[in-house]
Amino acid sequence: MSDTSLIWKNATEIRDLLVKDEVTPLDLLDALEARVTEVEPKINALPTLCFERARDNAKALMEKPAGDRGLLMGMPVAIKDLEEVKGVRTTFGSPIFADHIPDKSDIVVETLEKNGGVVYAKANTPEFGAGGNTFNEVLGTTLNPWNQERSVAGSSGGSAAALASGTAWLAQGSDTGGSLRNPASFCSIVGMRPSPGRVARGPSGTPFANLPVAGPMARTVSDVALMLDAMVGEHPRDPISLARPSESFVDAVKAARLPKRVAFSRDLGCTPVDPEVAKICETAALKFESLGVKVEEAHPDFHDVQDIFQALRAEAFYMTKHKLLAEHRDKLKPEVVWNIEKALDYSIKDFTRVELARGAYIQRAVDFFETYDLLLSPATCVGPYPVEQRYVEQCDGHKFDNYVEWLTMAYAITLTTFPALSMPAGFTSEGLPVGLQVVGGPRGEAALLSAAALLEPEIGHAGAVPIDPI
Repeated sequence: MSDTSLIWKNATEIRDLLVKDEVTPLDLLDALEARVTEVEPKINALPTLCFERARDNAKALMEKPAGDRGLLMGMPVAIKDLEEVKGVRTTFGSPIFADHIPDKSDIVVETLEKNGGVVYAKANTPEFGAGGNTFNEVLGTTLNPWNQERSVAGSSGGSAAALASGTAWLAQGSDTGGSLRNPASFCSIVGMRPSPGRVARGPSGTPFANLPVAGPMARTVSDVALMLDAMVGEHPRDPISLARPSESFVDAVKAARLPKRVAFSRDLGCTPVDPEVAKICETAALKFESLGVKVEEAHPDFHDVQDIFQALRAEAFYMTKHKLLAEHRDKLKPEVVWNIEKALDYSIKDFTRVELARGAYIQRAVDFFETYDLLLSPATCVGPYPVEQRYVEQCDGHKFDNYVEWLTMAYAITLTTFPALSMPAGFTSEGLPVGLQVVGGPRGEAALLSAAALLEPEIGHAGAVPIDPI
């Protein structure tokens, strides 16, 4: 019989039990499988399971001395269905790959398994991660555990919903335009976008692309730090990958280093935001003042964010998906087709202009962080919206031009290359989660995590999950 009480503990507590040999990885898998059986029919967060593979890996790990079992010591990890796992169905949310079973794993998965992670499930995602709502024709729609009539956002929506509903302690996500941060916001968990290269990924056909990154998702900031430590490091097949820092991120959290000066912005000066969401985040941000940290209203100059991001996103879609469009157009959802074809609207002069503009954009952001240690804002412009909507079409009287513009709060930060996370900020009048985006300076994951961990108990919503789906 599984110990269902384990479900309610956070990842750091679970790892401590593993270190003390009070539970085994098999105990954890038993508890998760029981919880998945109970919860999954209600939310569809983890549509592909691989518990047999997980138990085989867990048994092999348990045969090693405790000191050789890696940082995670056999902790179960859910992997987003955009990353390949050897021998496990990986669909990318697309009918084109509905029956795809890879013969090798992504570097992200290899690294986690090398560091003692045990993969037991694939988390749902929209087709090729496109769009801020987690649905696809292969595996269906993921529903929000807080209200099953609402979206979990995307594209790491399955990972966020699993964490919120107790079918995961740790889950991997990825982020280009907010795919880690938006689901974290909608599900009241923590999702972190690291600096490009911090987590090695691929092998990729576009190895120098620095908009997409892989990162950790968990229920608390400390748990995210633990998982990030198990994900980082250089890899020869990822040419932009970074060396493991000398200080672990878990130790950075324990160091409890407060920022000296913090900026808060309701809208980053570039997008509409629902007034209730903005107010909730402002209240959460001002909790820093109870720790003696000054909070000022300010943000970098992001005036050309749309021009830059839309062009670079289109370019990326064309480079990676144009062959699929030529061969399988009828199997691609319209938003993906639009994003691929949008690249044809640009000339070489346009892309030159955009690349130069992004260079100036990053320098303005660096200048800003010479004054401020952190930038805080809403993680999303709205709270969880009706799940039947493909995307958010308008906010506070503004009609968005396309299916991703509502994600501007997140991708304005993506373009800086700076690390950012979404952490629970509070709840709307409907009882729906809202996330606070916390942004660190260049390659500033350690300071970001340390500060966020200090802010977390002041806000007071870290213990809101897991929940039983309504």
